[in-house]
Amino acid sequence: MSQLEDMRLFVTIVDAGSFTAAAERLGLSKQFLSKRVAALEARLGVRLLIRTTRQLRPTELGLVYLEQARGLIRQFDETEEAIARQNTTPRGLLRISAPMSFGTLHLGPALPQFLLAHPQVSVEMDLSDRTVDLIGEGYDVAVRIGTLPDSSLVARTIAPMQIRLCASPDYLARRGTPATPADLRDHDCLLYGHSRHVEWTFQHAGRREVQAMRGRLRVNNGELVRDAAVAGLGIAYLPTFIVGQALADARLVSVMEDHCPPPAAIHAVYPQHRQASRAVRAFVEFLHSRFASAPRG
Repeated sequence: MSQLEDMRLFVTIVDAGSFTAAAERLGLSKQFLSKRVAALEARLGVRLLIRTTRQLRPTELGLVYLEQARGLIRQFDETEEAIARQNTTPRGLLRISAPMSFGTLHLGPALPQFLLAHPQVSVEMDLSDRTVDLIGEGYDVAVRIGTLPDSSLVARTIAPMQIRLCASPDYLARRGTPATPADLRDHDCLLYGHSRHVEWTFQHAGRREVQAMRGRLRVNNGELVRDAAVAGLGIAYLPTFIVGQALADARLVSVMEDHCPPPAAIHAVYPQHRQASRAVRAFVEFLHSRFASAPRG
């Protein structure tokens, strides 16, 4: 990680008032931030922060560093923006992170169009359902699904998205159709996610309900969950860009529409220091124009 990025992390930590708040804002772990500050202090040979169980505050030298860091960051961003304005042609390497299913189903077919429109841009795309550390891992932009946590990243909504509870007609004929979240306790639920603790959110009469879920199958890829549902193994909770076609051709049937999951969205997010990048801005605009309506298939 560059010295400039360490400066940005330090400023965010001070502004947030704690490592925990800064970690939530940045989408990073508290341990990672603590390690970066320790490395920064070791490199400078001074202590920048006073940490206690009740508070976190800069030392006198930390305040000096904070003021200088703010100025340098502002100067760097203004310089990049000024240079970028001199060159209106997007160019350079663009490192992109995107969820596996959305990437294979929708970005894959769209990417050639973007590259043909911008011949001076090169793309490295990493498809993974984990939430990457954009700054620490050096990504320029990421596609993220659902509700975004508070962070210092710049976000642009690309398209609306709906999540559906669905199952195969065969499964519903054998096991019956659930009508409420409580009914799901008597059903096989197919879980999608990295965490062992999976929650499904429902909305009914303007109220939200979050329910911890258990099931025989948990997979970190939505297409595998969809295929298991089509095979009659249980009920899935998936976005329409994964199950839209299966719903359209009746391989899956939507259930519990009176307790449907709340609407969400597909977003493009990128670090603040990449706002001046013509390539980033061109890619985000391309996504918005390509997916202005929610992907269905």
